[in-house]
Order: sequence, then C-alpha cells, then structure tokens
Amino acid sequence: MKRILISPYSQYLRNDKRNPKNYPHWAELLNLLQDEGYSITQIGLFNEGALVRDFRADLTFKEIKRLLNEVDLFISVDTFLPHLAHTLGKRGIVIFAVSDPNIFGYSENINILKDRKYLREKQFDYWENCEFNPESFVEPEVVLEHVKAFR
Repeated sequence: MKRILISPYSQYLRNDKRNPKNYPHWAELLNLLQDEGYSITQIGLFNEGALVRDFRADLTFKEIKRLLNEVDLFISVDTFLPHLAHTLGKRGIVIFAVSDPNIFGYSENINILKDRKYLREKQFDYWENCEFNPESFVEPEVVLEHVKAFR
C-alpha cells in the first residue's frame, strides 16, 4: 500500500477570501484514493480542519521533513510543501490552477495544470488580487490517474 502525504491548503489570505490555489475537489479525490487502498496523512494548520483521520496539525519543519521521508509520495497544491520536498529530493504531485508550474513547479514532480488559459496574468502579484475559480482545477479522476502512474 502506498503512503501519501497531502498538503491541501495554501496560506490564508489577508482579505479572508478563498485562496485561488486551494483545490476544491479534495473530498472526491480522497474518496477515490481510499477506495484504491492508499494510506493518507494530511498536514496543515489546526484551524484548517481534518480531511482524513490521520491529520497532523501545526508541525515543525523537522517533523514535516521526517514525514516526507516516510511516505511514497506527496500531493499538494502550490504551497510550501513542494519547495521543501525539492530540497530533500522527494518527488510528488502538485495541483496547479492559476499559478504557472513553469515558474513555481519543479521538473521532478508531476505538475498538473488543467489549462494555461486559467493562469493569472501577473504571476507575482498579491494573491488577494486573484479570485478563486473552481473551473481552473482538474477533476479528481485526473489526479488519481497520475497517482496510479507515479513511479
């Protein structure tokens, strides 16, 4: 059984709007992964809420590094986790929507982008200036196929 570490959320925005990088289909994706027999651990902030039974909140970088080394792969939105994993040589799957994986992704990862037409015009602008668009994300079945093919 493959062990997967997920980091489902990016930082909270100062204007309290939904972060446009946050994947809206986690519940469906996690159901698909669990039906396939994957073991899933979630990391995040305490107030984000657990999506799976094994939720580890408010971990230190040292604890996250240890977890990354224990799992087979990670799945994350465009957040700090892919950058940390890159420093450790750990590969995973990153779900992009409006940020450009050619700028913010790493070649060792599977960087999933639905369509470049959804990329925001100013890639280095404040996230508060970008609206959440659920249409900009791939369907959960697309992510599952990449997980199954992950080597």
